[in-house]
Amino acid sequence: MAKKILLLGSGELGKEFVISAKRKGQYVVACDSYAGAPAMQVADECEVFSMLDGDALAAAVAKHQPDIIVPEIEAIRTERLYDFEKQGIQVVPSAKAVNYTMNRQAIRDLAAKELGLKTAKYFYAKSLEELKEAAAKVGFPCVVKPLMSSSGKGQSVVKSADDLEKAWIYGCEGSRGDIKELIIEEFIKFDSEITLLTVTQKNGPTLFCPPIGHVQISGDYRESFQPAPVKPEHLLEAQRMAAKVTEALTGAGIWGVEFFLSNENGVYFSELSPRPHDTGMVTLAGTQNLSEFELHCRAVLGLPIPEITQERYGASAVILSNIASQEAPRYRGEEEVCKETNTYLRIFGKPTTRKNRRMGVVVCYAPNGSDLDALRDKCKAAAAKVEVY
Repeated sequence: MAKKILLLGSGELGKEFVISAKRKGQYVVACDSYAGAPAMQVADECEVFSMLDGDALAAAVAKHQPDIIVPEIEAIRTERLYDFEKQGIQVVPSAKAVNYTMNRQAIRDLAAKELGLKTAKYFYAKSLEELKEAAAKVGFPCVVKPLMSSSGKGQSVVKSADDLEKAWIYGCEGSRGDIKELIIEEFIKFDSEITLLTVTQKNGPTLFCPPIGHVQISGDYRESFQPAPVKPEHLLEAQRMAAKVTEALTGAGIWGVEFFLSNENGVYFSELSPRPHDTGMVTLAGTQNLSEFELHCRAVLGLPIPEITQERYGASAVILSNIASQEAPRYRGEEEVCKETNTYLRIFGKPTTRKNRRMGVVVCYAPNGSDLDALRDKCKAAAAKVEVY
């Protein structure tokens, strides 16, 4: 059952996926826009090119003749994936899913207008004037994001009309690809937010991981914990929404479906990623019987996933760089982390760094029923001991 997999995007999430795939005898070609990316360090071959260049992408596919294409980033000429799918290449989860979810307009319209899922009120803006008009309808505060971005780039909370021009410029600068259009959303007063990792299979039922709570700063993940405390009725509603949207998008793989939870107003669909989710790195602590990367690999290859079980409590906290350097980064404080019990350190191996770049993660675990807040504090304290220099 050995397959050749073309991985589009070779960051830390892609690296863990490659490790899972290699453990199952697969052949992986890791692609990214820069050399020495984390997943390239564990793959069989690598290619360096811009995946926004459709011709370069097609050339890589023609050269390697993959059985499976696994997109792991947003900055891809996604419409080309339809052509590859027509050629008989499996696109993960599907060409439709990747095209819809890489663009906030497509996925939001699908969720809100076609599927009837509860979302924040939203509008689109192709100019500053359109942004001002939309803000007048939504009200303040509001959230402004690029249609295509990742890790919170270009995202801002706008508190007054005086901030709109700055939000427009920041949103356009943070946009990935060649789309210069923003989405403006009602600000939801939520009590918590979760990622519901959802697994769709080729020959099996849709499965759900225990909910993951997370903390974001400027739209970028900083810590996560599992299981997040969620009201049973809210969890059932989130599972219903996740199943509905993933079924509409089609395909097999793991999805990171994000929700806002309000004690007063219930569950709001927020966003969806058709691949392993950064908040799901907490599963590297053994919180589940199968990590999100193992689940993704099995779903992609069509291997059975009989069940997903919660094994223990877990927490993750990222290691951020405080410097910008084109030199290979070095680390201090690793030995302090390794002194901690029930704690794992994961350095991603990125060849260069910039300020606030995610360079590693610490994950901790404890028995079911433990003090989750204490576990989170322990994990954040351990991550803070690692310095990038």
